[in-house]
Amino acid sequence: MTPVLLLAAEKESAQVTDWAARIGWVVGLALFVALVYWLMREGWKWRGTLQGDLPELPTTPDETGPERLTMSGRYHGSTTAGQWLDRIVAHGLGTRSRAELTLTDAGLDVVRPGASDFFVPAAHLREARLDKGIAGKVLTEGGLLVVTWEHGDKLIDSGFRSDHAAEHNEWVEAINSMIETNSREGAER
Repeated sequence: MTPVLLLAAEKESAQVTDWAARIGWVVGLALFVALVYWLMREGWKWRGTLQGDLPELPTTPDETGPERLTMSGRYHGSTTAGQWLDRIVAHGLGTRSRAELTLTDAGLDVVRPGASDFFVPAAHLREARLDKGIAGKVLTEGGLLVVTWEHGDKLIDSGFRSDHAAEHNEWVEAINSMIETNSREGAER
């Protein structure tokens, strides 16, 4: 019977929480998260500084002509053409937002509540296609309308997703048809 008594005597009460150590770890973790957030923000600003050679975005002209197509959806961002991970953040092009797109004879008007609106003149449109991703957003195949356009000396891919994805094909056909018509007219001159 002696061994049973020894086992009972060896039991100890549960340790008391060391509040000072716990608070120290929580504060340390909060500081680490704040540091990471600050570094990400500085990186975003630095990327914008590096892209400072990008000219100001064009604004919508007074006369755009009749509407060919309209679409409401989301703007997912812009990248250097052909490099779907090289996000462009200068002039607010890196800001995701709701978007209202209007295609006219004058070009593509992008109205973004809460972000900078911009206009792509018809002469600067280069291509429209369906794709599956752009920096920070990956969808199913063909789930994203990507419009390639020229701004300054840089080709830019801008990604949009309609609230009604079935509209994407119509937009690709309309924009590419418009580009072909403009290039034919330019060649005839």
